[in-house]
Amino acid sequence: MKKLSVTLILAIAGSIGLADQTFAHALLKSARPPVNGTVTNAPTEFDLMFSEDISLKFSGIKVTGPDKAAVQTGEAMLMDNNTMLVTPVSGTLAPGTYTVEWQALSGDGHKTHGSYKFAIKPQ
Repeated sequence: MKKLSVTLILAIAGSIGLADQTFAHALLKSARPPVNGTVTNAPTEFDLMFSEDISLKFSGIKVTGPDKAAVQTGEAMLMDNNTMLVTPVSGTLAPGTYTVEWQALSGDGHKTHGSYKFAIKPQ
C-alpha cells in the first residue's frame, strides 16, 4: 500500500511539473489600442502587455492598414519588467480597420504569436 501511495504522489508531482511547462508561454493579456476595439484618436504607439517577460530581440509587431499596406513603426522597447512591448507609430494613421500581428519569445524560450484587429473611427 505504501509503495502505491508513493507512486501516486510521484505521478501527481510529475503532472504538476508538466502543467507548469505547458502554461509557461508569454500570452497577450491586453493591448492599446484595444483588441477588437474602436478608438476615436489614432494611436501614436502600440502597447502590448504579456503574461510574462519577453525578449526584445525576438519579439515584435507588424501592423497592416485598411488598404493592406504595412504601417511604418519605430523601434520597439520593453517596459514593466519586460512584460510590455511598446512600439511607436511613424506618422499618422487614417480611419479604418487595422490588423496587429505579434510574436513574442518568453524569457524561458517559448515562442508565441497571434493577431488582433482594431478600428479608428472617422472624426
